[in-house]
This record gives sequence, structure tokens and C-alpha cells, in this order.
Amino acid sequence: MSVSSRLSPGQSDIPTNAAARANEVITCKAAVCWGLGEAMKVEEIQVEPPKSSEVRVKMLYASICHTDIFYCSELSLPMFPKVPGHEGVGVVESVGENVTGLKEGDVVIPTYLGECGECENCRSPKTNVCLKHPVTFTGLMPDGTSRMSIRGQRLHHIFSCSTWTEYMVVNANYLVKIDPRIAPSDASFLSCGFSTGYGAAWKDAKVEKGSSVAVLGLGAVGLGVLQGARNQGAARIIGIDKNERRREVGEAFGMTDFINPNESNKSISELVNELTGGQGVDYSFECTGIPSLVNEALQATKVGKGMSMVLGIANVPTVDISLMALLSGKTLKGCFFGGIKVQSDIPVIVDKCINKASSLDIQLDELLTHEVQLEDMNKAFELLKQPDCVKVLIKI
Repeated sequence: MSVSSRLSPGQSDIPTNAAARANEVITCKAAVCWGLGEAMKVEEIQVEPPKSSEVRVKMLYASICHTDIFYCSELSLPMFPKVPGHEGVGVVESVGENVTGLKEGDVVIPTYLGECGECENCRSPKTNVCLKHPVTFTGLMPDGTSRMSIRGQRLHHIFSCSTWTEYMVVNANYLVKIDPRIAPSDASFLSCGFSTGYGAAWKDAKVEKGSSVAVLGLGAVGLGVLQGARNQGAARIIGIDKNERRREVGEAFGMTDFINPNESNKSISELVNELTGGQGVDYSFECTGIPSLVNEALQATKVGKGMSMVLGIANVPTVDISLMALLSGKTLKGCFFGGIKVQSDIPVIVDKCINKASSLDIQLDELLTHEVQLEDMNKAFELLKQPDCVKVLIKI
């Protein structure tokens, strides 16, 4: 499937009277979720002008991440009603006071982490979790208010933003300006899922050349891990998924071996250990959010030096972990957004998506399998249930 090959904003992307509208409330369409497990309703909402340090963005495309589904169907935080979506790409419509580095017409993607460049964590190569602009779970702006409403009722968003809408307001510290030459689908997918996996192999685990890797779950995050591990020079990359359709997709991203757990009565860790001569892998990545697989991923790594990284989100506060696995020298680690420092690293990934000159560049064509209009949001959720669906792009 193909969409417009670049994001250079045209006359149709930014209203010609944008300057006049910068201080006005905009009425636009958005997908609204009114309660846990309820279907999306595309309705008219009101989006206020940006305040100090804020930016109003005209959304062009968005996509669906598993986390959006999780926060609408399994977890009631942030509160309802809410406009979900945290993956997307858009154009700056207007900026508030004290915004530097962004102007009307810039192409941007939202992130759920910031990068101030000054705090202890931003100065450290060990983490990307900015202390000044951290992940937020209130569904509101940093000042505790919302710029969106529907019939006078306050609307919440997911993390720092809401992308399933024609317009949104975001704190400028959670936006990254990108090269408009990138394909719109690529830009949207980079704002969370794929980058989380790619960064986990590249920035956080720092997968070593010649090493072995196992990836549990071959959705967008898992496929990102495959690509990151290949680019890091891993010699053996094992993909694990119950969906047989992911075998071919995984190979496109660098997978060398495929395990379908449904084809055996053995556990995933046993299957990985068998495939590696009883040793296990140097690195494993749990990308499904299934609690029991966290321990399976750990058990699939090498004694003494294996590392297992948790990327999937689950609706449980704790998981059972083998103490002996930890005592044997294995490492269990979690990370946000793949360890990527958003302002420093996302432009690097964007360049790799634009160039596509070698196997070490990033080609995301296999991620995009379906496209829908904003008005057909509920159709998008049905498409995700199909075995051949990887990512759905939403045209705003």
C-alpha cells in the first residue's frame, strides 16, 4: 500500500487564514472514547488556541498503537471522555508565546517524552527519561488543564497529546520537527511503536555485532527490534509469534529464524534454547505485554551474560520472575521509547527512512497494510484483528 511520498506542506495543509485563526477556538472532528470498552464516536470538538510554550497542530496522518487500545479497553486512566492516539504527524498551525525552534508550517511528530538536554538524565548516556519533561499519565496539559472540549465537557488525551483529531494542542517540548521528505506513514509509525523497538536494540540494549537475539511478538515494536538488531550486526535474530503471516514480514526486517509457539507443546524459552544449542540468546525482547512471557524471555537468555528487555505494556502491577535466572547472572531491564532521546535521535532515524540506500537504512513499507479515513475509526479496529494486518494508517 502506498500513500503520498512526502510531507511537504501545501496550500491544502495549512489554512490560508491561519494567522487570523491563531487566537480562535477551532471546531473540528475527532474520535472520542466515552467509556471503557466503548466504540469510538467521530464527533465535533472544540480545540482552544495554544497557550505559552504550546503549539497547535493540524494533523495529517495518525496510526494506532497497542497502547491506545489498552487505555481505551482495559485501563480507565486517563479519565474519560478522551481523544486517543499518540502516533501521528502533522503541521504546525500556530504557536503560543515562548515557543522557539518551531513555526507555522513545520512538519512535526508528537512524542510522549521530552528532552531538555540539561537535566541529570538528559546528560547521561544511560537513560532517555527526561526529568523536566517526563511521561505523563494525567491526560492533561502540564498545567493540569485541557485545550479540548466537547459540548462544554473537558476532554482528556493519551500521554502528551491526541492524534485522532483534525487539530490538537501539545506542549512544544513533546514535539519533534522532522524532514518533510519522509513518507507520511513512516513519520507516524516513528512517533512510537517502531522507534521503541528499533531504539531498544540500538540505544538501550546496544546489541553487539555477531550476537544472538530473540524477539517475542512481531508487531510494530517487535519488527523495530528486528531492524535495529540487524543494523547493529546481530548474527542470529529469532522472531517469535503465533501468527504465521509474520514469518514473511519478519524476514523483511532482518529475522533469520522463526518460531510459532502454536506448533509445539514446549515453552518459548525451551524452543529458543533448542534452536541455540542449549545456550539461549545474548538478548531477548518481550514486546507482547503478556505477563507470563516476561519470565519466558528472561529464561531464553544465556547464563551469566544474557539480557532481557521488557517493552510490552500489561494491565498487571507485578509479574512472576525466576529468582534463579537473576542469580545466574541474567539481566532483566525495562525501557521507555527504546532509550531514544527524542530531539537527538529521532532525526537520525528519519534520515535512515528517507535515504533507503542500503540494508542498514530503514524501509517501513511492510508495516503499512491498511489505510482508513478518520470517519472510519471503528473499521480500523476491526482491521487490526485480521492476521495480515500490521499497521493501520489513519488519514485525517
